[in-house]
Amino acid sequence: MSTAHPTALSFRNAVEADIPELVELVESAYRGDASRTGWTTEADYLEGQRTDADGVRQVISTPDSVLLVVERAGELIACCQLEHRGDHAYFGMFAVRPGLQGGGLGKEILAEAERRARTTWDAKEMRMTVVNAREELIAYYVRRGYRRTGELSPFPYGDERFGVPLRDDLAFELLVKSL
Repeated sequence: MSTAHPTALSFRNAVEADIPELVELVESAYRGDASRTGWTTEADYLEGQRTDADGVRQVISTPDSVLLVVERAGELIACCQLEHRGDHAYFGMFAVRPGLQGGGLGKEILAEAERRARTTWDAKEMRMTVVNAREELIAYYVRRGYRRTGELSPFPYGDERFGVPLRDDLAFELLVKSL
C-alpha cells in the first residue's frame, strides 16, 4: 500500500505519447486567453504558438536533454526541460496549468529540477533565459536564488515557431544560479 500523500507530485521523463498533452499544457500556460488565468502569460507580448509537437519531440529526443512531466493524482499538471550543457544545466519550457499557478507548485518543481541537474549531471549551475519584458517572472526567479546577468540574446523575430511579437524591444536575459 502506498503511503504517498494524494497531492504529492510525481516526476518522470516525457515520452512520445505525451507530446500532444505537453503542447496543450505549454500553450495554455503562455498564450491566448486561457493563459490569462495564470500569471505566466506572455499574451501581452507575444501571439501565435509557444511550441509545437516538433519542438517538444526535439527536447525529448536530444541527448543529455529531458522533458520532465509532473503529475499529481495521475494528471499531467506541469513540465520543464533540463539539458546538460557541460558544467551547467539549462532550464526551460517550464509550464504549470494556469488554474494551478500561484500555489507553490512552481517552487517545488524548480527545486526538484535543480536537485536532478546536480545529482544526474553534477551541474555546478542552472541557467535559463527569460523574455526581458517579463519583469514579474524575472523577480520570481531572483527570489529563488537566480542572478540577473544583464546578458541579452536576440529574440528570434520573424520565426513564428517562437510566437508573433507584439513589441519590437524583446530579448532573452540570461539568469544563473549556483547549485
